[in-house]
Amino acid sequence: MLPAKSAILDSYINDSICGTWEKLADAIYRGGAKQLSKLGGASVGQEKTVWAENISPQMNVDINRSPSFGYFRDKLRHLSQEESR
Repeated sequence: MLPAKSAILDSYINDSICGTWEKLADAIYRGGAKQLSKLGGASVGQEKTVWAENISPQMNVDINRSPSFGYFRDKLRHLSQEESR
């Protein structure tokens, strides 16, 4: 994985419909989304898994600014509290 290209990441707007994985690939994958797509769907899926493994430990889910992620996080917390009762 390459160092992220800040300009690409900075242009991302939370919860926008913009081809999110493609934008991330353009920021961190050599050759970007175009090159990765040439390798086929299985390779795209494998690379997304690598990204998730590398990015998730660095996330602070409590300060994530994405409204959809916040909803998802809060719903999971609510469901886990119901399960523990």
